[in-house]
Amino acid sequence: MKATYVKTKPQALINVSKLVTIHYYEFDRRFVFHGESHDFWEMVYVDKGRVSITRDDEQIELGAGEIVFHRPNEFHAIKAQDSEPNFFVVSFVCESPAMRHFEKYHTHLDKTLGTFITSVLKEAEKTYVIPKNDTELKKLVRKENASPGGEQLIKTYLEQLLIFLIRGITKAGDSTVFPSKESMESHLVGALKAYIADHAEGTVRIADLCNEFSYSKSYLSRLFLEQTGETLAAYIVRVKIDRAKQLIRENNMNFSQISARLSFESPQYFSRVFRRITGMTPTEFKRTLHL
Repeated sequence: MKATYVKTKPQALINVSKLVTIHYYEFDRRFVFHGESHDFWEMVYVDKGRVSITRDDEQIELGAGEIVFHRPNEFHAIKAQDSEPNFFVVSFVCESPAMRHFEKYHTHLDKTLGTFITSVLKEAEKTYVIPKNDTELKKLVRKENASPGGEQLIKTYLEQLLIFLIRGITKAGDSTVFPSKESMESHLVGALKAYIADHAEGTVRIADLCNEFSYSKSYLSRLFLEQTGETLAAYIVRVKIDRAKQLIRENNMNFSQISARLSFESPQYFSRVFRRITGMTPTEFKRTLHL
């Protein structure tokens, strides 16, 4: 007997239909943007320092960790406030009725949601050509070598952030509105792995990860070991050797060139590490490929 299944279409609370611009700005204390208005949403997140924001007839000051939204056609301006500010801006089209929650809204972003900001920015850097500190950028240009699915990940990360913020707005005080500690830790480990993969052909230090994700070495090391059963240092080396195997298969570089590309101290050290991880030398591995 053939079973009958009912297909359920998921309801969408938030649907970001278009991305307009994505920026990460690093300005000095003289920075002033005199303002504009446009027919799409804009979100501003202050990473460091302080800024003063004007929106219509209101003026507010934001410090590190605070986020603000500008609704379509709302005039807004921004300037540094006695500091050298770093801030993230993403503008987008979203016609979902739930966006009404973000009219005249600003808050201090819960730390559990900060990784969504980081994820949007990192995917944007891999997907689009984004000139540094260009306040006149009007169009996102895709990179020719963009990672597959980057635009979709940006969309979904942004939508998840908006959904969790709406939960916080509509159910203030309910601890279940934000992602669980376990899900955010899993998300962070995934972000660490993506960063390591993206920087395998270069120097990757745990200190770089700490600086990139704003966590201590002890926390990241403990979390990664708990989640994966492998130390961060061992994982970095393993990713590099996996990349080395890929380069050997491509057969366009000799071992010295591969060693240098992956930032090993010397070809001899590269060979020793390769053998420790794979059980064979680079030469022995290449022979198995019949190149």
